[in-house]
Amino acid sequence: MTRSGRKYLESLRDGREVWLDGERVKDVTSHPAFRNTAASIARLYDLAYDSAHRATLTTPDGIHRAYAVPRSAGDLVARRAAYKTWAEASFGFLGRTPDYMAGGAAGFAAMPQVFTGEGFDGAANATALHRRLAGSDLYCSFTITNPRSAPDDDLRVRAVAERDGGIVVRGAKLIGTGAVFSDEVVIGTIEPLAPGDTEYALCFSLPVDSPGLSLVSRTSYEGQARSLVDNPLSSRFDENDALLVCEDVFVPWERVLTYRDVTTTAAMWWRTPAYLNFVHQAATRFWTKLEFLTGVAILLTRANGVDQVPQVTQSVGRLLGMVAQAKAFVLAAEASCEEVDGGRGGVMPGTEISYAQRIMAGELYPRALQEIKQLAGGSLIQLPASARDLLHPELGPVLQRYLRAPGAGAEERVRLLKLAWDALGSEFASRHEQYERFYHGAPHVALTMQTWAGGAENCERLAQTCLDGYDLGGTP
Repeated sequence: MTRSGRKYLESLRDGREVWLDGERVKDVTSHPAFRNTAASIARLYDLAYDSAHRATLTTPDGIHRAYAVPRSAGDLVARRAAYKTWAEASFGFLGRTPDYMAGGAAGFAAMPQVFTGEGFDGAANATALHRRLAGSDLYCSFTITNPRSAPDDDLRVRAVAERDGGIVVRGAKLIGTGAVFSDEVVIGTIEPLAPGDTEYALCFSLPVDSPGLSLVSRTSYEGQARSLVDNPLSSRFDENDALLVCEDVFVPWERVLTYRDVTTTAAMWWRTPAYLNFVHQAATRFWTKLEFLTGVAILLTRANGVDQVPQVTQSVGRLLGMVAQAKAFVLAAEASCEEVDGGRGGVMPGTEISYAQRIMAGELYPRALQEIKQLAGGSLIQLPASARDLLHPELGPVLQRYLRAPGAGAEERVRLLKLAWDALGSEFASRHEQYERFYHGAPHVALTMQTWAGGAENCERLAQTCLDGYDLGGTP
């Protein structure tokens, strides 16, 4: 069953080891660097727990739709509606919300046999992971990126000992997006491993408060925010990214998914629907984010009184075309869904379209930002240090007079420009641009994998048909 936002916040007060600026954070729900984002995630839980959106966000069995294994294209559409509801609550700026890994866990449950290797069988554990997360409505994050190191540096997570009840692991993983806010974290690798890399070929799930597990947070944009009005996005939706470090952490065998097996450690992402489920959630969120950014652009043009200028309307049209393109990828992936394990594992979004979405999103996002920045002009950088200056007894009347625009008063315009800057030009915005560029991994990986997704043969066949239709003599 789903849980309330209050229950979620209570779960974070577990003594987890989170570090920021050399300080051990005692409670992420009250610390000024994390509390507003934690509250934003809690509101997502409340939408599913008790709101008008409950029917959209949950199944008749009472679990979040992201945890349900889809059996038809209609189920994918229903799951997307749940994704969209949560994405709109953060305007697309919370990327790794609980429904992200929930979809991954549902992918594991659809094909648990993939976790059966030669020396270790994690099939039952994968099923148990899905059941545990769904049944308790837990927020699970993941860390699957290895530190860049020489082979003998021993920086990557690995098992250093075996015990009767489990294994002891040591090492680090990068980019734990949302990990400081999660209940559990899946620790594994999605990067290709050489056949001899069995030492690093493992995956497991742990509670974030496990002894020896620590998270080192990057700079908190929420912590740097001046106010809700001055930083309306970064003050509420900074999901954070953290370095995960394991110092002799004990992992019970029942929480191990793959162990010393290069094949199953890679297959858990690619042979199950897990990765395609990730893309389904991410593509829905990306579409929502472009809708929001385009809305900001439209409001800017109206405030500046230029919305009817032909060049401006063309620019807005270009942005709306990008929104439609992002939407089309989501709908096409659903419409081209494929059976999983001959239908025994339900269905998953279409592989070819899903892989193509990864390429599109990383290339489209910077173009959309550039388009909106051109529309905003220099007004983005000429703003009072704080919106509260408008209320100052001496300064306020001056700003009220000189900061108004043809289509907006000073207060409305400053609030809009502060929002636009937070989305387009702030450090928070720069993180999001880089984030979207590499959301699904390095572009060269996505581009290479696209050639494996299918479609090349049809393109080649059509071109060859044309060539075969005539000869040097020009005879058909």
